[in-house]
Amino acid sequence: MFEDETRVLMILPRELVDRTRVLAGRSTTTMKLPVSLQIVVRALIEEGLKRPGDSALLANIGRRAVTVRRNRAEGRRRAAALGARIGRATRARPAGSPRRSA
Repeated sequence: MFEDETRVLMILPRELVDRTRVLAGRSTTTMKLPVSLQIVVRALIEEGLKRPGDSALLANIGRRAVTVRRNRAEGRRRAAALGARIGRATRARPAGSPRRSA
């Protein structure tokens, strides 16, 4: 369709996809043309990129960036805690020693 294109996999919240479907349905009804979810997402991205200085857009990007950073940090903390627990369990019993029955 486009001479220079790249494929992107996006994982979106169901609520956002549902709202996009509603917009696609309204567009289909208004224009009397089939409007797909993909068309709507492309248009939203393109229009958003035309307003790089928009304060609402920048605030939204900032909130999302902070959320992603917080989620990743929490994941690292959980992985470290799990690793520490596993490390303690394996260090408690010297290698090669038999396990005790309970």
